[in-house]
Amino acid sequence: MSKVEKRERRAGMAPKAMWRERYVGGTPEAELPIFEKLAQDLMLVQLRTKKATGAADIARAFQAKTILGLDNARLTFHADLPGDLRAGFAQPGAEYPVIVRLSNASGARRPDFAPDLRSAALRIQVGPDEAHDLLMTNFPVSHARNARELVMFARAMAGANSTPRKAFAWFVKLPMALGWSSAARMRRNLKAGTRRPVRSLALERFWSRTAILWGESGPVRYQLRPATHAPPAPAASRTDPDYLRHELSRRLATTDVVFHLCVQRYVDARRTPIEDGAADWREEDTPVIPVATLTIPRQDTATAEARAAERRVDDLAFNPWNTTEEFRPLGNLNRARKAAYEAGSAHRLGDRFVTPVPRRNTVVGVPVRAGFRLLNRVVPWHRLPSRLGLVNLDALRQALRQDNLIDTDIKQAPPKARPVPPPIDERLRIRRSYDGSHNDLSAPAMGSVGSAFGRNLAPVHRPDLFDTPNPVVVSRELLHRDTFVPARSLNILAAAWIQFQVHDWVDHKRYPFGTKTVEVPLPPGMRWRNTPEGPLEEMMRFAENEGIASIEGTRPPILFANSASHWWDGSEVYGGDETVAMSLREPGGGAELRLDQGHLPSGPNGTPITGFRENWWLGLSIMHTLFAREHNAVCQALRGEYPNMSDDSVYHTARLVISALIAKIHTVEWTPSILATDLIDTALHANWYGPPKNWLTQLGLWLYDTHALTGIPKTLPDHHNVPYSLTEEFVTIYRMHPLIPDDFEIADHPSGRRLENLTLNEIQGAATEAVIRRTGLANSLYSFGIAHPGAVTLHNFPRALQAFERGGELIDLSVVDLVRDRRRGIPRYNDFRAGLHKPLLRRFEDLTSQPETLARLKDVYRTVDEIDTMVGLFAENPPKGFGFSDTAFRLFILMASRRLQSDRFLTVDFRPGIYTPLGMDWVERNGMTSVILRHCPELAAALPRTAGAFTPWRATPRPHP
Repeated sequence: MSKVEKRERRAGMAPKAMWRERYVGGTPEAELPIFEKLAQDLMLVQLRTKKATGAADIARAFQAKTILGLDNARLTFHADLPGDLRAGFAQPGAEYPVIVRLSNASGARRPDFAPDLRSAALRIQVGPDEAHDLLMTNFPVSHARNARELVMFARAMAGANSTPRKAFAWFVKLPMALGWSSAARMRRNLKAGTRRPVRSLALERFWSRTAILWGESGPVRYQLRPATHAPPAPAASRTDPDYLRHELSRRLATTDVVFHLCVQRYVDARRTPIEDGAADWREEDTPVIPVATLTIPRQDTATAEARAAERRVDDLAFNPWNTTEEFRPLGNLNRARKAAYEAGSAHRLGDRFVTPVPRRNTVVGVPVRAGFRLLNRVVPWHRLPSRLGLVNLDALRQALRQDNLIDTDIKQAPPKARPVPPPIDERLRIRRSYDGSHNDLSAPAMGSVGSAFGRNLAPVHRPDLFDTPNPVVVSRELLHRDTFVPARSLNILAAAWIQFQVHDWVDHKRYPFGTKTVEVPLPPGMRWRNTPEGPLEEMMRFAENEGIASIEGTRPPILFANSASHWWDGSEVYGGDETVAMSLREPGGGAELRLDQGHLPSGPNGTPITGFRENWWLGLSIMHTLFAREHNAVCQALRGEYPNMSDDSVYHTARLVISALIAKIHTVEWTPSILATDLIDTALHANWYGPPKNWLTQLGLWLYDTHALTGIPKTLPDHHNVPYSLTEEFVTIYRMHPLIPDDFEIADHPSGRRLENLTLNEIQGAATEAVIRRTGLANSLYSFGIAHPGAVTLHNFPRALQAFERGGELIDLSVVDLVRDRRRGIPRYNDFRAGLHKPLLRRFEDLTSQPETLARLKDVYRTVDEIDTMVGLFAENPPKGFGFSDTAFRLFILMASRRLQSDRFLTVDFRPGIYTPLGMDWVERNGMTSVILRHCPELAAALPRTAGAFTPWRATPRPHP
């Protein structure tokens, strides 16, 4: 033993090396998802308790009933504080304000005379950025050894509000969950803690029951002991349900209530265990040391001021992790508390949600999903009768939710102490933030600008295959457009729309060109100019994406941040930060977006000023102009209906309306146009409005998936146990550049006369706005409405995008797309489809039967497993009526629902109180056709009568030459 350790032992201290924490699963990383699942379970307990008690609101999972809450107590450390206990805020004579909450321990608000434990929570307010939450109960040990036992107990006892139910919980449910010995120990502990009548909480002793770090002294447990001179209390009442509160109020009317804060030092793992909450730290092993005095001053607790203070205290979220690293909590129970208390508090305050799955859905779901897996080996979902196909799609979506949502958030493992989280800006409860933060109020950064892309499949990081086969060869042989292949069921507005949407959803940040580049070797004899005026080179170069360093830090990053928000929030129109958003509004913070004679205002480089303007071309200009005008129309309508609304409120309400309208158009108009089948039309309308109202469909969903009985906007937010984000695979399936033609005819809608023929290069970048201004929005819409986009297939990539200037670099976008997928760890096509529950290909002929394509695939790729994902998606023979592959569609049905389901502004806060009744009506009544006609009513004769605006329009007959 070292001299330091001997000295520490003589002083009664525990050397640091003598204690350590032990993690469930062996590591902090393995333990974390277990605790997150326990947090979900506790939220379900809260719901069950609410239902069982008939309460109007969701209470705390524990300590539901407040006995006393006040914010004017004081904690004073003793002048003779032992030297080794002088750490951080714990200094001799230091005094701090304290918030105190005394409560019953149960998760149900029961009468004070019901058998129960009692709890104390303190918030020691050291300074504006430092506070320490201490949580205690009036029994020295927990009934649960660890977090799992705590949650299993809460689940078993939730709703057990009658003697038969309690007996069933005690003697059947709890032993089944934890075993007979653990259940018996928990019964003994709880019986010992609750059988003693409590006269007054001022006379109770409270124990932490778990350890915390106390600076250099190491682990301690703490407790509150009532002052020895405290006046006695009358006998406990058997009739007054609030007698403890009444007793404290009477006591505080005449005297202070005083407690002593004490600590017990860690000795060793046997006598003072850290991980076992059910173990007592006996005083003969570790003496109690008084360190401070807590004084609750004499006061009248019945005044309006006191009642308001108590309400504020009752709304607080106490958490032992509201502290500093010097005093961080220790042990299994405390580590679980971080996730559990955060979830429970957010659930109680309406900032987080949980959707219980009925037991019948769980039971029926297993054989249904298994049955469809077997059936789909013989008959794919799209060849089934409509009603059966609809249930098949729902089964597939549930399987994808279970298997294909991978959390890429970098977690705190083990958890770290933190300051008390600041209160949420109340304005963010009723409006979208500029950067996408605070959509989920319990996790403000979720989905915001800069948050990581998620994953649907485990990434495959193979640097040795980055250039195999050569992506330039793949592009020239399999993607290059020789002859334009049209998609005859669509118009070019459908192509413009999807780029308009993708710019709202995803944007990988790039390094400035020339600072960090990707290098792609060219095939022998080929040269490439990497800048418009640069020399011919033997290497193709383009800007590398900025990655997020991997957690291990041992390999190149394949985790990337989104420079757009992940939410469906119209950021392509409004911008992704406050500075950009304000610059787009009328001067002086007006509600309307700035327009110049109905067009977007020009920027310094010729491209307009709008929320997102990269890769700018006429299709984007049409969409941005149209929806900027629509925003201003909503603003005018809101002002007319609600003349007292401020400009700021009008702007943010209009943004909500436009974002929801865009989401609706994409869900029920654009997607059914590109996936043109009755089944998909029904399924997507069900996403927004709910399923068909026939008894067989309703009964099937009631048995199998109750949550699908209504449209998603009528449900609660649900992330399906993985924080919301868009994914790298989602980016891959939306690579639909073949939709864009290389040349365009601009026509006059009244006469049908051709105005001019233009190439893609002549309607993109700085040249775009001159075209739309001389053509006009109506003629631009008409010209795109009567023309077909390209089909999403091989040999149809726009030639103009294979030599495309962007940000000073000259790129082949088809090569960039291939290389990006490889470097981002997207599995190659065969593994990609297998990961989405499709059978592996065994030979090239399983992918295509077209002789030329088959020959080129075999020429480019050595094996079917090498086929690039984008190539495979383009080559795949899609279901009848589909504009893209079934493999891509599988990710679509997962992520399209998720974009709606996770967003509180499209679920729980999609309501008149947030949007206004006018705003809700605007979203309900409008679609793409009505938006076009509001701003270009002269196009009424051209728009389809019985189909959507993304299908081919009626062309005006041209005069004879």
